[in-house]
Amino acid sequence: MRSIDVAGLVKLLRDADPARRTIAAIAGAPGSGKSTLAEKLVDDLNAAQPGLAALLPMDGYHYDDLLLNQWGIRARKGAPDTFDVGGFAQMLKRLRSRDEAEVAVPVFDRAIEIARAGARIIPASAAIIVAEGNYLLLQRAPWAQLRALFDLTVMLDVPEDELRRRLTARWQHYKLTPDDIAWKLDGNDLPNGRVVMHESAAADYRLVSA
Repeated sequence: MRSIDVAGLVKLLRDADPARRTIAAIAGAPGSGKSTLAEKLVDDLNAAQPGLAALLPMDGYHYDDLLLNQWGIRARKGAPDTFDVGGFAQMLKRLRSRDEAEVAVPVFDRAIEIARAGARIIPASAAIIVAEGNYLLLQRAPWAQLRALFDLTVMLDVPEDELRRRLTARWQHYKLTPDDIAWKLDGNDLPNGRVVMHESAAADYRLVSA
């Protein structure tokens, strides 16, 4: 797996064939900085050529809490089986076809822990789609179907101690109690991160973030 930095990724994407839509996948453990990196890539690409790139977060495909409560897995929200993988795959195929003037995609609102339907519009003019999410390269079913839908893949490499620090800060920001934070970290987030790191297919590129 080759190493790359943000500038290198921007150049790779900017040099892609503008006649066809390119879909890039940014994968990594919870707290690895996927959203931050994906947003920066889109911003940098659009700064040079407005409207060139658009963002597709996997988190918009969380199952709703109503279903997770019915299934008894609400406490594990964020684990692989708490996402509508098929819906996300169909959206990737829909975006790849590029035969609609615009497509509305869902966006996860972390403040209320709910995905908002149709919260972002991706126009046909956007030649580059940057998808980001924990499990984009996961090799277990049904996630494994996604790999063939990406033109370029990147795995973020962050030490677990740093993930713990970032995730602790995240949940403190959302006013969780120390006990709730401890459960989030060791009962869900970090185990999910280990799944990402140990069960994902090899990415085209590795980006190290200390």
